[in-house]
Amino acid sequence: MRKTLLASVAALAVVPALAACTENASGDRDEKGGNARALTVSSSGDACELSTSEAPAGTLTFEVTNTGSDVTEFYLLGGDGLRIVGEVENIGPNLTKKLTVNAPEGEYFTACKPGMVGEGIRAAFTVTHTEDAQEVSASDQELIDQAQDNYRAYVQDQSAQLLVRTRDFVEFYKSGNADDQARQLYPVAREHWERIETVAESFGDLDPKTDAREADVDFAAGEEWTGWHRIEKDLWPQDAKGYTALTEQERATYADDLLVNTEELDQRIQATGADALTYSITDIANGSIGLLEEVANGKITGEEEAWSHTDLWDFQANVDGARVAYEGVQGLLETKDAALAEELTGKFAALQTLLDEYRDGEGFVLYTALTKDDTKKMTDAVNALSEPLSKLTAAVAS
Repeated sequence: MRKTLLASVAALAVVPALAACTENASGDRDEKGGNARALTVSSSGDACELSTSEAPAGTLTFEVTNTGSDVTEFYLLGGDGLRIVGEVENIGPNLTKKLTVNAPEGEYFTACKPGMVGEGIRAAFTVTHTEDAQEVSASDQELIDQAQDNYRAYVQDQSAQLLVRTRDFVEFYKSGNADDQARQLYPVAREHWERIETVAESFGDLDPKTDAREADVDFAAGEEWTGWHRIEKDLWPQDAKGYTALTEQERATYADDLLVNTEELDQRIQATGADALTYSITDIANGSIGLLEEVANGKITGEEEAWSHTDLWDFQANVDGARVAYEGVQGLLETKDAALAEELTGKFAALQTLLDEYRDGEGFVLYTALTKDDTKKMTDAVNALSEPLSKLTAAVAS
């Protein structure tokens, strides 16, 4: 997964929730009599063509088809061009994927990213006011309110724990004589990031400073590599040919920068009043889907922790976050599609049973200890869960 200085991949939309309503099943109609909230996107190497540049507020579905030769991704961005409202990634040539988001009235941008690099091919997009809404049932609204409250509390708790662990990690690393302690704490601290990764990634200014991998950075364009993985390489330089260890001052600079950005992330997540983050029911469902995609696209391949090889800690944390998000909306899903809820519960359990086979004490074996058969079993289990999980957002938004 590429992460740029503009914004990183994030499936969780962080937007104001709709007030106790969902769109009418019939939806607003477009000029041809179709559903105005169902949009198509054609992404090629040099174009990002939408069926329309505006849609009525509510649950929007973008059906994105890659007509180009490179893997692409599609974003709906806020009016500032930075805040990620929703995204769908890793769309191979001739493939189609759907993005479902809950979008209030306002100004947005759409962006296709052929090759999954750069700012993408952008265009203005407007979500218009609509009166086409119906009150949800009292019982459904109670489930929605509970899911939103619980998920907000979960994200805030994980962020607070991330900050505490990061402070400890930074102190170990800066001391210059506690590298063993820093190495032990590294995967444990990062678990808290990985559990809420889709929320953290939605802050396009903070995520690349904090979690960019070396391969994500365009050094030729003057981009600077900072954050967890810059420090990771310095702590585990054994696979880096010709690597020069950071000086004491460089260590302090990178460590302090990591802590400052983590503190800023926590401040935004813990904000109250007008600045408080809210999570709609589709945000939470997309968060579950996005976290499992994080597993499939980085952790299961060993690309995330290229130096420490602690990918299975990240794998577990992403699964934790995906499961918590799913369980938050499970009660609502059971009222709408009980069979899907039963299937998802079973496949989350099966994936966890498989992952438990690779535990080592309080952690996991290193990625380098896995065989091809091991990674294939994990890939198969993730894929088995990914297919039904991809239906979650549409189901709870129906």
